Amino acid sequence: MNIGQPFSFADVVAAEQRLRGAIAITPSAPSYTLSQITGAEVVIKFENLQYTGSFKERGALNRLLSLTPDERARGVVAMSAGNHAQGLAHHAARIGIKATVVMPEGTPLVKITRTRSHGAEVVVKGATLLDAHEHALRLAHERGLVFVPPYDCPIVMAGQGTAALEFIEAVPDLDVLVVPVGGGGLLAGSIIAAKGVSPEIEVVGVQVDAYAAFDAALRGVRRQVGGETIAEGIAVACPSAHAVRIAKQYGCDIIVVDEDVVEEAVALYLEIEKVVSEGAGAAPLAALLAQPARFAGKKVGLLLSGGNVDLRVLASAMLRSLARSGRLTTLSIALPDRPGSLHALTGVLAEHGANVVVVDVQVETADRRHSQSVVAALEAAGFTVTLHD
Repeated sequence: MNIGQPFSFADVVAAEQRLRGAIAITPSAPSYTLSQITGAEVVIKFENLQYTGSFKERGALNRLLSLTPDERARGVVAMSAGNHAQGLAHHAARIGIKATVVMPEGTPLVKITRTRSHGAEVVVKGATLLDAHEHALRLAHERGLVFVPPYDCPIVMAGQGTAALEFIEAVPDLDVLVVPVGGGGLLAGSIIAAKGVSPEIEVVGVQVDAYAAFDAALRGVRRQVGGETIAEGIAVACPSAHAVRIAKQYGCDIIVVDEDVVEEAVALYLEIEKVVSEGAGAAPLAALLAQPARFAGKKVGLLLSGGNVDLRVLASAMLRSLARSGRLTTLSIALPDRPGSLHALTGVLAEHGANVVVVDVQVETADRRHSQSVVAALEAAGFTVTLHD
């Protein structure tokens, strides 16, 4: 397949055969609890269990394996917010190709660190993916490197489509396949794969509201995008025109979800499925949570595309999700100025089954020695105490 030509179902099948043995065949499993919550028959494909934690290595490796001997010798360059970078870096090192990756400023440190650990040269440049893309093209020209796009390349798209092909082969009676959408490479590959197996399978893409550029392009409207999002893996301002054409051709539907629903989906994956999903990976589940009637009674495949999330981002998302659901509440309570008031307060909380997880108290004591003795007594009782001046 030529890089400038469209790709077909045969290209996805060829990619699956080409990648066999180098890419994990990730498990697909039903989720009975999520099915009860959403009203759909939910099946999940766990692409977060790939070696680099994301489906992205499929497309990256397919492109690397298509390089000519001269191109291999020159080396490759890519731009990525993280997952394409890690997949490219890992497989380039494995087959002996030098890789350079340009990552935008603000990329989670965990993704930068892991990309470097796979052996690639990492250049952090540009405020946005578009800026990083321009710098990657500049490096390709200056150093004679082969540019490997994260999504806007038929060879990469065919590789990404192998995830959907595997999913449908494992669960052939899916009614709907739901995938996250940034630039559109996974969506385009999934459409071609699904329609090649069964034209009846519906493919639905999901975007976050802050970066719904693909949805806007599909509907032919202008939309401003940008801002912070937990789903930085699909925070793409300029989607692939080729992917948009494929989505239009097959009448693909795009669902746009709010940030808080994505955070809820991340929390549910951790709590119910005991797996870590990054924001982009949880977007398909967020679509079911946002529009349950749209999928009710259908057998729905959710492609959990990746699990490379910064732990601080994950912790913040979990806390906000708990707060929104009413399971974590912060109270400011004025206590009467007399000993025993706090004991009475905790008694009321215990009586009603509320568990206190963090306590900040201002304690009135006679002097420094008295204060130190109170702290010592608390520590002796098994409490961990932090003093604030």
